[in-house]
Amino acid sequence: MKPYVKSKILNGLGEIEFYHPKSNSLPALLLNNLSEEIIKLGEEPSVKCIVLKSSGKKTFCAGASFDELLLINNENQGKDFFMGFAKVIAAIKNAPKIVVSVVQGKVVGGGLGLVCASDYVLAHKSADLKLSELSIGIGPFVIAPVLQRKLGLANFINLSLNPKQWKSATWGLDKGIYSEIFSSHEVLNIRLTELVKDYVNYSPEAVQEIKFMFWDGFHELEKDMEKRAAQSGRLVLSDYTVEVLKKIKFKE
Repeated sequence: MKPYVKSKILNGLGEIEFYHPKSNSLPALLLNNLSEEIIKLGEEPSVKCIVLKSSGKKTFCAGASFDELLLINNENQGKDFFMGFAKVIAAIKNAPKIVVSVVQGKVVGGGLGLVCASDYVLAHKSADLKLSELSIGIGPFVIAPVLQRKLGLANFINLSLNPKQWKSATWGLDKGIYSEIFSSHEVLNIRLTELVKDYVNYSPEAVQEIKFMFWDGFHELEKDMEKRAAQSGRLVLSDYTVEVLKKIKFKE
């Protein structure tokens, strides 16, 4: 099955689903499509709540597409790629609707940035998480502000400096990344249905004001992420990163 981003609207709910055959990793095209769909649903008057989810049960998102990272030839291309994550995060932040992410499986790197930007997160108990960036010679620069916003600096440092260590879904719940966790996908989906029924009936004006409140102090986030994307775009060209990515690709 080919990669996709698709959306649908039903009874006030705008649902976005993405898929990539390599553990729902995100190349530039999918990142661009995700940000466009979030913006579109955010502007659609009939949509009162947005749900972000991915296909399958094992992995919510494996972060950046390593195949695409290997194709980056200069710093401008590198910056443009990592700006894809910045644009999705900005779209979630600026959407005047509650954005609920459903994390049905493991989440890595940039995918964790999308989760932390969301307003509410329902996760399965298998939704372990890690920031693998340092292990491939880059850093979680673009997503750092939204992770620190949810985790606090100390826990963000813990994640960043243990790039090979999986943290459990329970850890994610305790640290504020996940809002609720569930032992079965069926119970998770029941809870999602209940939650969305409430969210689509709340005052749109109140929801918009609450969203602004949630992001108080982050008015310069877009500019900050652009600078950070340039950092990642430079480091991804290093000999160290290229060699690590080639070794990973060779093992596939």
